[in-house]
Amino acid sequence: MADTGFVFICALLVWLMTPGLAFFYGGMGQTKNVLSTAMYSFSAIVVVSILWVIVGYSLAFSPGNLFFGGFDYVWLKDVGYSIPKEGIPDVLNMMFQLTFCAVTVAIISGAVAERMNFTAWLLFISLWVLLVYTFVAHWVWGGGFIDEKIGALDFAGGTVVHIASGVAGLVLALMLGKRKEIALPHNLTLVGLGATLVWLGWYGFNTGSALGLTDIAMHAFVNTNTAAVFGIVAWVGIEWIVIKKPTFLGTMSGALAGLVGITPAAGFVTITGAMCIGLLTAAGCYWAIAYLKPRLGYDDALDAFGLHGIGGTIGALLTGVFATSSVGGTDGLFSGNPMLVWDQFLAVIITIAFVAVMTYLIAKVVSFITPLRVNQKAEQTGLDVTIHGERAYRE
Repeated sequence: MADTGFVFICALLVWLMTPGLAFFYGGMGQTKNVLSTAMYSFSAIVVVSILWVIVGYSLAFSPGNLFFGGFDYVWLKDVGYSIPKEGIPDVLNMMFQLTFCAVTVAIISGAVAERMNFTAWLLFISLWVLLVYTFVAHWVWGGGFIDEKIGALDFAGGTVVHIASGVAGLVLALMLGKRKEIALPHNLTLVGLGATLVWLGWYGFNTGSALGLTDIAMHAFVNTNTAAVFGIVAWVGIEWIVIKKPTFLGTMSGALAGLVGITPAAGFVTITGAMCIGLLTAAGCYWAIAYLKPRLGYDDALDAFGLHGIGGTIGALLTGVFATSSVGGTDGLFSGNPMLVWDQFLAVIITIAFVAVMTYLIAKVVSFITPLRVNQKAEQTGLDVTIHGERAYRE
């Protein structure tokens, strides 16, 4: 009963991350695109909730084989609702995993905000959930080959959530091209509200991945907060040196970078490892956003790739460095097992390659049905009015 109650609360917290992301992304954009940017995230909840209960959960978590889950749980067939004496009911695990899928899809929207056609977005995410997310989730958490054969670690979604969403966002951003008008975040208060909700939800994201009120969950709880604050220390510290000012946006970005980095490692490392992961991931994400993006010229509108793709990759690799059997049962490089770094590297490369190719193919198919990008007039006017017929603010 205690485990069921614990994971139930964690599922609610993870659900909260998607609306939080809507506010975070909404504040990062322009006033004329606040609602359209938020709608990408809220539509993710709707689309994923429908697909997940029909077939998505089955594709990801049916026994199947090393590559594909199968159809055992279609329409939640044989997914138990009864609360067992030990562990959690199957349907609760289904809902917990649904919230993970929803926030993964919402993260992608940060790369395409202010220019992607909403109809194309709905078609794309529907296909992406079924043909990309369910496969990667099965490989890592559903008895697939990344877990069973490679032996890579991903406690709460470094590869499944962050690398997958970040890489998908980058591919879409490259296919869509740059925005006609790029502006600074219009409402940092809204950004702060969204980031705070996402941070709060992350406690459920990481601790709930223990699937019970255990000592591993407590390690994940402490490590989550520790990495977040050390992410802030790194990001704001770099800002203070480079631009001579500690910014609020940098504070929020540093926290999210640290949270992304600790996600795959939360239940496998000590607090010292969490500190190092927070520092190194935030530094890497800062470099990606401040230097790599301008140099390469891609328009990752709200830094989905810079925070999640880069942060997830760094976190996954550092899991192989700092993992210790004293916490999660597996030793990494610093505990005498350098092969875990190689295992993590393989998982990262496989995930990046699969997600990049499939995202491109899905987007191309969608482009034959409807344009991926809105027309120039709609982009200039703003998507709030042209697509949704609403305004976030009075003129």
